[in-house]
Amino acid sequence: MKILLTGVAGFIGMSTALALLARGDEVVGLDNLNDYYDVSLKQSRLNRLLPHAGFRFVKLDVADRSGMETLFAVEKFDRVIHLAAQAGVRYSLQNPHAYIESNIVGFTHILEGCRNNHVQHLVYASSSSVYGGNAKMPFSEHDSVDHPVSLYAASKKANELMAHTYSHLFGLPTTGLRFFTVYGPWGRPDMALFLFTKAILNNQPIDVFNHGNMMRDFTFVDDIVEGVVRVLDKLPAPNPAYDAVAADPATSNAPYRVFNIGNHNPVPLLDFIACIEDALGKRAEKRLLPMQDGDVPATYANTDALHEWVGFVPATGVPDGVGRFVEWYREYYKV
Repeated sequence: MKILLTGVAGFIGMSTALALLARGDEVVGLDNLNDYYDVSLKQSRLNRLLPHAGFRFVKLDVADRSGMETLFAVEKFDRVIHLAAQAGVRYSLQNPHAYIESNIVGFTHILEGCRNNHVQHLVYASSSSVYGGNAKMPFSEHDSVDHPVSLYAASKKANELMAHTYSHLFGLPTTGLRFFTVYGPWGRPDMALFLFTKAILNNQPIDVFNHGNMMRDFTFVDDIVEGVVRVLDKLPAPNPAYDAVAADPATSNAPYRVFNIGNHNPVPLLDFIACIEDALGKRAEKRLLPMQDGDVPATYANTDALHEWVGFVPATGVPDGVGRFVEWYREYYKV
């Protein structure tokens, strides 16, 4: 297939592109290479893709309407994986406009490109952050997600609503994946694993929020990629059992689905830090701090629906995944 993959120089994007290329797909990778974090890391990821004959890179911002219209019209993609977004909960508190431009305006251009050029399937990144103030665990796609606690979360919920509209009006098959705390080699420098590893190696204290009383459903990047590719291959269809009187948020009478994609195994933050310490052979100095605005104390994915849909089963435990990240970090930064 000919696939457009946005956010290709990102952490998940690079790994997904490698998996698609390995099985023989043609990948057109799009990224704007912005400076939200170290551009050289993005370029290093891109350098792993450029030698592949089936890969082409397009430097373009999804918020560029005319550029996106031209790209879709010229390339005629079979399917689209949309991972490009302004990421980060905390950054959204100070830079709200970046999230509207990338996550709302940019997503509109993706939807319009798919609609007008007969794309077979749009798979897009949502986020566990859509669960916001929900306290019922584990988080289920069948639950309401109407109480976001950050603009980032609100933008991802908006993406799901926008996708449903296009599935309903134009019959565009769309699948949203709510990622749960993805980690692993080539990860982003603003993520906890990267920040903690760097600080511990530099003999600096690490900031541990909510005094360490946090739990996260840490999900290894290779497991995420396998799930993304499996979902890409299975087009959603209208749910014949859908009941509009007792509407289920996870399905529809349109070709639309949303799924959690996580490890289904929440880990206390202090246990996660202990895994990093073990992998580094070095103890951390912890600075215990209160909860940050926009954050949530726990995430926990119910992944039954994704398992039933495509047989998704995460295979990587946290100690192994953290060890593989630390190995990559030492090699990449020559530590």
